[in-house]
Parts: sequence; structure tokens; C-alpha cells
Amino acid sequence: MLREHFIPIRVADLVGYLCTESGPMHNQTLSADEQSAFRKFARVVTLHVHAVYLAELRQLKDSYAAFDPDADPKPLDPPTGDARVKALDALFETFVHLMTRANYIRLTRDEMEQIMEGASDWGVDMDVAWDAFDKVEVFYRGKGIGKRILRSWRWLWRKRELDVPTFSRVVVMFKQRPHKRLGENPDTQTVFLKLFKDIPQVDIEMLLPGGRIRMPKMERMKLGGSVLSSIGYVAWKLSNFPLLSILGGFTSGMLLALWTPLALIAGYGYSTWYSFQSSRQTYTLQLTQSLYYQNLDNNGGVLFRLLDEAEEQEIREVLLAYFFLWRYGGERGWTAAELDFYIELDLKKRVPAEVNFEIIDALNKLLRAGIVEKIDDRYRALPIDAAQEKLDISWERYVRVNEQELAAEVG
Repeated sequence: MLREHFIPIRVADLVGYLCTESGPMHNQTLSADEQSAFRKFARVVTLHVHAVYLAELRQLKDSYAAFDPDADPKPLDPPTGDARVKALDALFETFVHLMTRANYIRLTRDEMEQIMEGASDWGVDMDVAWDAFDKVEVFYRGKGIGKRILRSWRWLWRKRELDVPTFSRVVVMFKQRPHKRLGENPDTQTVFLKLFKDIPQVDIEMLLPGGRIRMPKMERMKLGGSVLSSIGYVAWKLSNFPLLSILGGFTSGMLLALWTPLALIAGYGYSTWYSFQSSRQTYTLQLTQSLYYQNLDNNGGVLFRLLDEAEEQEIREVLLAYFFLWRYGGERGWTAAELDFYIELDLKKRVPAEVNFEIIDALNKLLRAGIVEKIDDRYRALPIDAAQEKLDISWERYVRVNEQELAAEVG
């Protein structure tokens, strides 16, 4: 099973259980003063990370404004020509980077086609018009098992609950180009963002516009068989009539001999086609109703959600890495592998997921903040009072720099 970097626990819950944690030796609980100090430390870390992400949110909003279909008000001077092309490329690059930080996994087109291959248990297979997009990106986070209800002739049309592999979160970002699948006058100027939850893996193609439901192979064989049977039957019947009769025109006997079987075959073919059309309409209705509840956000709202997820993830990583070094690493400290092992072991007890903790990323952040020291291949945390002082000094410097930049802009 693929382990993901995402840590599925709220920051408030994380701080709460760390304060009551007994540690690897089961006798290393925090005193009341230590709990108070760590909660204060966690609040300051949260403020630091939030300030960084708030600045990024403003930049991303400005980058997306020219391509946001819901922008209100619209930008007064949106980029045009080559500048717009460069701005579009930069927007997609920035978004891909954001998704990585929020611990989403990017799906390539080959991976998408492999996932979408074949039909679901509902007998539906869709064809994606990839050439309907100038740019398209698809990301997911979390794999799980969902429940779906299905009726089938195999079970005498009784309801049956099936286990369906799902993606917990799916994000789609795309810019369209003119294409017959998109209908008349499609929006080809803006960039659409969509966020969904609990999407069946095999049906991920339904999230892209311009998809077309394909007739199942069995149905195509039935319909093709009806056509070929009709042609073959007519040819066989005509071969039994004298050539002069055929050249002279169809007699009433010939028409009667051909009409009845042809009508039966044509009726069977129509029945097959109509059954497929009914199935397609039913599936389309079910799809619309399902996505109504599975759609979490659209366009600009997706940016806010994803930046919030990336911010929370970064806070979790920093708090976990510092806490375990501070409480359990001791004077000698731990190697990155040792720290990674104990954090993942602890998370395995806490959350219903196999987490692949990004230890190097977390340690680099702590080193840059100056609250962890590296000696040879071992890492050691500063005492929490010293770490708090480092963060306070860093925060004062951050505020001072921002005040100077604001004064320069106003001046």
C-alpha cells in the first residue's frame, strides 16, 4: 500500500495529544508548566506559518484574478498576448508547487488513462477528449474504500452493497479550447478549478468536461450483429430470386418475404440502441446527483482550501519534529532516520493511515528557524525557552521588515 505524506489530524488535536503523550519510554509525560510552554510555542509556530501563507495567498489570488471565471470585480488591466501566455504558464507551475506542499499526488495522462481503462460496475465507460484542453492537471490525496449500492440482473435486481476504491480528495485544474464536445461558445479564456471528495477511482474521468459515454462492447456487438444480419439476410433473399425479377422491380411477394424478418432484426437493433440511451441518461442523472454532494469547492474557493491544507500540514510537520527531538532526543539527539521512525510509529497508533513523514523537509525548516542544531549526522532541539526566544526575535524581525516595506510603498 502506498504511504502518503499527508498527516490526517487537526493541529489543535495534535497539540492536545502531544501534551499528554508518555513517549517511547512511557514515562516521559509533560508537567503542567511544560504543557503550557509547548502550547505557547505551538501558537507562535502557527502564527509564523500563517503569516507566510497569507502572503502567498495574496500573490496567488493576484495571479489567478485574470483567469478566474468568478472574479468580481474583474482586473482593470489583465495581461494580453504573450504576457497572458506567460502568466498562464506561471499560474499552473505555482499551482503544481502548491499541490505538492499540500501533499497531493499529481496524475499524469498515462496514469489517468490506466486508471480509467474499462467500465465501472455500473457498466459505464467514458471517453475523454484530451484535445479539448489547452492545459489540464489532476491531483489526488488519500485512497480509501467507499460503499455503493448496485442492482444487477445477476442478483435478480436486488440491492447489493459493493466496496469501491476511491480517492479521498481530487483536484482538477484546466483551461479549455474550442471543441465540438464542449458545445457552442465554450469558455476558453478562464481557468477552472474543481475540488471533489470520495470519487471512485475508475470513474475519475467523469470530472473532466467533454467526456462521452461509450457504448459497452457487448452492446456494440449486439447492434453490429443486427446490422450485419440484416444485410446478410437481404443478400441471401435476393440471391434466391431470378435476376429478371430483381431487374424488373420488387414484386409484392419479394417485399413480403423481406419485410417481416427485417422488421424483427431492425426492432432488435433499435431495442439495443434504446437500452443504451436509457442507461446513459440514467447514469448522467446519477452522476449529476452524486457530484452535487461530492463537490467541495470551485475556482477561487479551491485556492483558499488548498493553501489552508498546506499551511496546516507544515505546522503539523514542524510541531512533530521539534516535539520529539525536544522531549525524547536528549543531549545526544537523534539521526533523521531515528526521528522519522519514532514519529511514524506514534502516528500509526493515532491515525487510521500509513503516513510517510517528510522528515528532511521538517528538519530543514527547524534548522532555518534556528531551533534545532545539527552535529555531524544527529539533530538536537534547543530547550523550549530558548526556542521560544528565537521565534520571538524572528517574529519581531518579520514585523519590522513588513512595516518598512509598507512605509516604502506609501512613501
